[in-house]
Amino acid sequence: MMLKKIKLNLLIVFLCLSVVSVPARASLTIDITLWLDNATPIAIVPFGWKGVGSAPMKMTDVISNDLSRSGQFAPMKENEMIETPHEGRDVNFATWRNLNMKYVVIGKIKMQARNSYQIQFQLFDVEKGSQMAGHSFQAKENQLRRLSHHISDLIYEAITGERGAFDTYLAYITVSRNRKGQNRYRLAISDSDGYNEQILFESSMPIVRPVWSPDGQRLAYVSYASGRPQIYIQNVFTKNTQQLTNFKGSNLSPAWSPDGRHMAMSLSKDGNSELYIMDLNSRRLSRVTRSYGADLEPAWFPDGKSLVFTSDRGGRAQLYRIDVNERGATGRAQRITFDGVENLRPSVSPDGKRIALVHNTGGQYRIAILDLESEQLSLLTDGRLDESPGFAPNGSMLIYASQARGKGVLAAVATDGRASHKMRFTSGDVREPAWSPYKQD
Repeated sequence: MMLKKIKLNLLIVFLCLSVVSVPARASLTIDITLWLDNATPIAIVPFGWKGVGSAPMKMTDVISNDLSRSGQFAPMKENEMIETPHEGRDVNFATWRNLNMKYVVIGKIKMQARNSYQIQFQLFDVEKGSQMAGHSFQAKENQLRRLSHHISDLIYEAITGERGAFDTYLAYITVSRNRKGQNRYRLAISDSDGYNEQILFESSMPIVRPVWSPDGQRLAYVSYASGRPQIYIQNVFTKNTQQLTNFKGSNLSPAWSPDGRHMAMSLSKDGNSELYIMDLNSRRLSRVTRSYGADLEPAWFPDGKSLVFTSDRGGRAQLYRIDVNERGATGRAQRITFDGVENLRPSVSPDGKRIALVHNTGGQYRIAILDLESEQLSLLTDGRLDESPGFAPNGSMLIYASQARGKGVLAAVATDGRASHKMRFTSGDVREPAWSPYKQD
C-alpha cells in the first residue's frame, strides 16, 4: 500500500504544481469555446451618457460578456441594433420582436459631480411589452465595473428565477519565473471574469489549494514556505495572515465547514495521510479516518454532516463519503465512484445533489459531474489535464484549471455543458481556482 499512497500524493502534487517557464502575468483574453444556438436572445443597448467628455466606461460590454459566458443568453451585436433607446417610452417593442429578441435592456449614466455618477437600467420582456426590472444606483468610477456585474446578476435572476453569480470573486495561484529562472508563486483574487486582479501573497515556495471561508472574508491555503506543507489563513481585505497548522509531515487539503467554525484537512503527522477536523476556536483536533490508504481532499456537504474525499484505499484514487460531527466520524466511509481509472478532487454543489470531480480515463484528466441521486457520471470537458473544479455559488457553472497553448489557464463550463470559456493570460501560468461564495456586504 505504501507505493499506492505515494502514487496518489505525487499525482495530486503534479496536478497542483505543473508550471510553464514564462515571464510574469500580463493582459487577459476570454475565449468562448462553446456556445449553443438555443441561448436566449437579448439586446443590451449601450447606455446613454450625460456628462462632460465620454462615459467613464462601457458598462454594457461587461453586462453582455457576463450573460454570454453563462451560456443562458445570446446578446445581440451592437452593430445589428436598428435603434438604441435610453428611455422606456422610446422602446418600440415591434422592432425588437421583428429582430427575434426576447428581452431588451436599456439604461443611462449621468455625471452628478466629480467622480460621482447616477446609473439607471430597465429590463423589458419584448413579447409582453412590459418592464421586468428597473433600478437606479449611485456609484464612483472605481465602482462601475462591480456595479455592472451586479446589474448582470439582477437581469439573470429576473429572467431565470435563479440568483446570478457574476458579482463574486475568483481565487487562484499564478506561477512565473524571474530572470534567474526561479519560480515565483502568487496567491491572487479577481472578479469572476478575471479582471481587477489583486495579489494577496507571494513566495518563492509553492502555494496550493486556496479555499474560501463561507463568509467570503478569508482564504485558507497550503504554503511550502517552511520547507514542508502547512495550512495558513489570510483575510482577503486586511491581508492579515495566521498559520493554522504546524504538525510534522504533510498538512494538506484545508476545507471550511459550512458554518465556518471547523476546518477539515489531511494530515500525515502519525505517518499516514488521514482526515481530521479542527475546531478553529479551540484548535482541538478530531480524527476522522483510519486507513492504510492515503485520505486526501475533503469537501463538506452543505448540511455540515458529511464529507466526500479522495482515497486510494481500494487500490486507485476514488471518492468516498463519510458522516461526521465535530468529534470525528459517525459512520463508515462508503465508496461513491466506480467509473473510470480514477476519480479525485471532489467539490460539492451548493444544493448538495452533485459532486464535481477530476475523472481519469485512459490517462486523460477531465472534469465530470456525479449526480448523487441517479449515480450518473457526466463528462463536461475534453482536456488532457483539467483539474481543480469548483462550483459557482449558484451551482450553474464550474471553474477549473486547464491548459491552452502550453500554459495553465482558468476555464469555466456550465454544469449542463451548454457553454464554456477559457480565461487566457498573455504570459504566466494559472492554477488552483476557487469560486467565492456570495459577498456579505
